[in-house]
Amino acid sequence: MKASPENQRTLLEIAELDRRIEQAERARTQPPQGARINELAGVRKQQLRELTSLAGALDDARSELQRVESDVVLATQRRDRDGERLTAATDPKQAQALESEIDSLSRRISMLEDTQLEVMARVEDAQAAVDAQQALIDQTHAEGAALTATAKEEMAAAAIESGQLARDRAAVARTVSAELLADFERRAARGGIGVGMLRGGVCEGCRMVLSGTDLTAIRKAGPDDVVSCPECGAILVRTEESGL
Repeated sequence: MKASPENQRTLLEIAELDRRIEQAERARTQPPQGARINELAGVRKQQLRELTSLAGALDDARSELQRVESDVVLATQRRDRDGERLTAATDPKQAQALESEIDSLSRRISMLEDTQLEVMARVEDAQAAVDAQQALIDQTHAEGAALTATAKEEMAAAAIESGQLARDRAAVARTVSAELLADFERRAARGGIGVGMLRGGVCEGCRMVLSGTDLTAIRKAGPDDVVSCPECGAILVRTEESGL
């Protein structure tokens, strides 16, 4: 195949645009924040499970506190009623029985109040644990939301860049012969390297040093001959820096 040296050099510009388009598409579909966002989603799910467990412990402590408080109220009411009955009692035996029950109720109330203080402390601890866990969840959510917002902005910018690069490529590609462009795209699709500059006897497509025999054969080719790298199969673009 033959193509003007200008057309062959233009392939390098097209290859660079292809590289940048691929990079922009990767940024559009695979934002760098994605891994951390997914990690945070898993962390938040675990944190929510822990919050559910802690909230259950808080509910249990509150229920127990309500029961103890109710027992204190009932025992106090009963002791007060016994006190009123004792004041009005005229029977010594009845008075003695009431005094004994009042004493028993007072001891029970004292024990219940001690238990009430203990359970109140448990409620406070449980509430603090719930609050701390909720703070962790809020922190995780805030980080995830910030990363997601940044990712969306970068993906949108990458989409715009990709579109502009695609238009630039189309414009540049129109300056190259259809046959040469098709050959370049076939090579790029097959091996990922469609074109490379020959600089100092090295193919910049695959970074391989060409042998003297290969360089001699390339040296004999005309300026408009399309030559290939014997190592990677890319179109070799020759310039004054090729070392021929």
